[in-house]
Amino acid sequence: MSHTSSIFQKKSREKAYDREHRKVINFNISRYNAAVPGGQAQFADLNLARERAKNLKWKAIEVLDQTLENFEANITKRGAKVIWCEDAQQANEVILEICRQKNCKTLVKSKSMVTEELHLNDNLAKHHIESIETDLGEYIQQLAGEPPYHIVTPAMHKSREQIAELFAEKLGTDPNDSAEKLTLTARERLRQKYAEAEVGVTGANFIIADIGGIAITENEGNARLSCSMPKTHIVVAGIEKVIPSMTDLALFWPLLSSFGTGQRITSYSTIVTGPRQQQEADGPEEMYVILLDNGRSKMLANEKAREALYCIRCGACLNACPVYKNIGGHTYNTTYSGPIGSVITPQLKEMKEWKHLSHASSLCGNCTEVCAVKINLHELLLENRYEAVEEGYAPLIEKFSWKMWKTAMLKRSMVNMVNGNFKGTFINMVAGAWTKNHSKLKFPKKSFNEQWEARKKQGLKDL
Repeated sequence: MSHTSSIFQKKSREKAYDREHRKVINFNISRYNAAVPGGQAQFADLNLARERAKNLKWKAIEVLDQTLENFEANITKRGAKVIWCEDAQQANEVILEICRQKNCKTLVKSKSMVTEELHLNDNLAKHHIESIETDLGEYIQQLAGEPPYHIVTPAMHKSREQIAELFAEKLGTDPNDSAEKLTLTARERLRQKYAEAEVGVTGANFIIADIGGIAITENEGNARLSCSMPKTHIVVAGIEKVIPSMTDLALFWPLLSSFGTGQRITSYSTIVTGPRQQQEADGPEEMYVILLDNGRSKMLANEKAREALYCIRCGACLNACPVYKNIGGHTYNTTYSGPIGSVITPQLKEMKEWKHLSHASSLCGNCTEVCAVKINLHELLLENRYEAVEEGYAPLIEKFSWKMWKTAMLKRSMVNMVNGNFKGTFINMVAGAWTKNHSKLKFPKKSFNEQWEARKKQGLKDL
């Protein structure tokens, strides 16, 4: 068993029995479930919209090199600098060097999952650069010293009372403050940071190839402030974020908002096509776009796993997953949790170390059912399991058990031999992980085949 697998199993047991945790998560997800149908009602044919979005992502990913080169050519015309980074280490080095050139002491950062891949805040802190999360949920998590719990709602696992206690401890507020008062406190503190920051960092919901722009959609306006107030704007985006045309946003923005939060469209939707131009009054003086690979090319080369690159990070699969709702986001111990995280993490990292995530699924198919771009997530989970076995990472006991099973299933006499108490004892030994927390499995003393044969003989006697 790998180290990450043992951590996952330990945390899973703890969270599955934590009733307070499950109560908060189920309450917050129930609010999401209530809102989403209203947002999706804007589509005359929701299934067709999802199918079109999937086809557009397929189009972009199949010629990824060309679409990214088109993006680079178009955005550099307006003064932005594009930097290609192979991995997290290289990206961190690039960002650190930019910060040093700008004599940066304070950096403001909007919500970005790809910067979580880099562990950017920790890396900058080592070099005495203050990196402030400006999204409210991310700010809460930063105060708590925790990574995001959820792709869309980073502090989903915390109740208002818990957040009030955290603010009281870290910011000296009244522990009885209302949600509105807590929000205003965070806003007041963050506004000062925007004015102080030399550098602003954002992600990109989409990279637009034909105009050379990045699209950001949000509800708080913090991303817009992060990219416009500091003199230097750094965009960090995974190479899979590209879409062919600006007109495609008419489909992708409503899909992302309706599947992510249940809104028809989010409050602030912005397209950034470069630093401040001569005729413009505001905006950054310089803009850098870091296009991050970090394992994505490896996924691109995998004909089946490639489909997971279509993901637009709406988080719908997390909210639909019965496993996620029981064990929570931090249990996965990696940047991306839930079904999509279980699919892409073994591909982006090492299959041997992370293959256990692909088994953290009931294979009910609900994740595929709710995916905004119709990624066959449950099939990709099975494909990961298959790849792990093909690469020789299956445990010895698993190989032995399946070999025994195959041998027995190919011979009727052997199937009939292991009925009743013998079969029950054998299966319960093999299925120990199941029977540890469930009642033991019981089997009839005779198989269906034996009962059928007995009835046939009895029928002949009656004749």
